[in-house]
Amino acid sequence: MEIILKYFPGLSEKQIELFGKLQPMYAEWNAQINVISRKDFAEFYERHVLHSLGIAKFTRFTKGSRILDVGTGGGFPGIPLAIMFPDVQFHLVDSIGKKIKVVKNVAEALGLENITAEQVRAEQLRDKYDFVVSRAVTRLPEFVQWINFNISKKQINPLPNGILYLKGGDLKEELKPFGKRVYVQDLSAYFNESFFETKKVVHLPL
Repeated sequence: MEIILKYFPGLSEKQIELFGKLQPMYAEWNAQINVISRKDFAEFYERHVLHSLGIAKFTRFTKGSRILDVGTGGGFPGIPLAIMFPDVQFHLVDSIGKKIKVVKNVAEALGLENITAEQVRAEQLRDKYDFVVSRAVTRLPEFVQWINFNISKKQINPLPNGILYLKGGDLKEELKPFGKRVYVQDLSAYFNESFFETKKVVHLPL
């Protein structure tokens, strides 16, 4: 938990309380359903919570924004972002029912009223959102095809509406189709830990 306070020292008491509850809650769920890799659970706050909050370092969502988290798994990046932005609405989706069960239970236990969760494939969704966030569920060109119709035309954020994608490694080939439209920010600019040396947030306006 200290690592979250290191990079986000201005959290409210309520936010600190909620972030503090995450690890014991996920430890309990992980014993029943493997939603987080057991090999890196010891680094839960660094590799899951802080990684998710890389998006919060890159941009701040305007009050009333609507965010779709596709392939959320156990609730990342959506749940940490929902704690960080209580005035923003988050819809977390995954095609695997047991993962959505965890998300719903965690959100309810934390009292996060700005989260809804649904077992559904991204291609089936018809609602509009300001941003779609995700942690590298597939290559970006394929991902764009899934969610292309879910981006709202109405702009309420300083950052243009589109995708905010957390991904690692060399992305040159993958991002080539988007040319100069795409912007890549190294998370190592925000976080000192070696885990973030190859991690990035990709912004693709749509």
